[in-house]
Amino acid sequence: PVFGGGGGGGSTADLGAAFPFPHPAFGFSLPQEELEHLNQANEEINRVELQLDEARTAYRRILSESARKLNAQGSQLGNCIEKARPYYEARRLAKEAQQETQKAALRYERAVSMHNAAREMVFVAEQGVMADKNRLDPTWQEMLNHATCKVNEAEEERLRSEREHQRVTQLCQQAEAKVQALQKSLKRVIVKSKPYFELKAQFNQILEEHKAKVTALERLVSQAKTRYSVALRNLEQISEQIHARRLQRLIVRRASPVGAEASPQHAGTEVGVTGGTHLGAECPPADTLSVLSLQTIASDLQKFDSVEHLLGLSDATSLNSDELEEREQRRGGQGHFKHHRSISL
Repeated sequence: PVFGGGGGGGSTADLGAAFPFPHPAFGFSLPQEELEHLNQANEEINRVELQLDEARTAYRRILSESARKLNAQGSQLGNCIEKARPYYEARRLAKEAQQETQKAALRYERAVSMHNAAREMVFVAEQGVMADKNRLDPTWQEMLNHATCKVNEAEEERLRSEREHQRVTQLCQQAEAKVQALQKSLKRVIVKSKPYFELKAQFNQILEEHKAKVTALERLVSQAKTRYSVALRNLEQISEQIHARRLQRLIVRRASPVGAEASPQHAGTEVGVTGGTHLGAECPPADTLSVLSLQTIASDLQKFDSVEHLLGLSDATSLNSDELEEREQRRGGQGHFKHHRSISL
């Protein structure tokens, strides 16, 4: 990600506008908590990066100044600096050897303590095993085996650390002896070049302090960027979930009108088939009335009823004999008996 500089990160609203999240009007709320985490991480990155730039600038300035002053001091003292340099290099190596000796001594002491603790555990386990001579307790036996293994491991570690301590101690003694020998042979040039190496030691200490500060700030920047990446990843996941929910809702909205249009037709068909009393009361649309009329006519055409009960009715409500005979002739070949279709009144 591209981080802003100078004035710190933007506000939560600005970060929210930078991401393609739906507006609450669409039915989803913005992930304010993750946006706040993103905003805080962004502000911390900008703030710590400014401090890091300042620390690096100060480090480079001190390094350049130290080099300039050391060169000036070296030009005044002459070649005595190069003659005395082996002595100061030997002192540096002796100091490092002394530090290694101290570390080896600590490791050896820790190994001795672990070995003593393991031996005490073995002693306790042996006492538990020997408590009941007639019966061997498997728990105490397992504890004894475990303690014995610990003793063997601690013994190996103690011997290894002891050999390492002896080695580094010998190196430290050799380095100290070399320093003493060089100090005797180069006593004159050591005294003459002392201001140069003292100034160099001061600058080295200052540079080490600034280097440690730069390293700490770099670690803080890395941690802030990690939090920024986590918040951004969470926002991306939330965005994908929101878009998936939006797509699902759009699919449901597009599918729902089809079912809504089919339901009235189905209900109207059932009403027309079961009876006609509700047609006038419900007042369906013209298309629905046409469909109902056609369905009623089709249902009547499939019925074969007698028309003898229509003989006593008036001519306005019955069919004449000519029309009945004409229909009978159209259905020719269906038998000698006569059946006539009744018309629903």
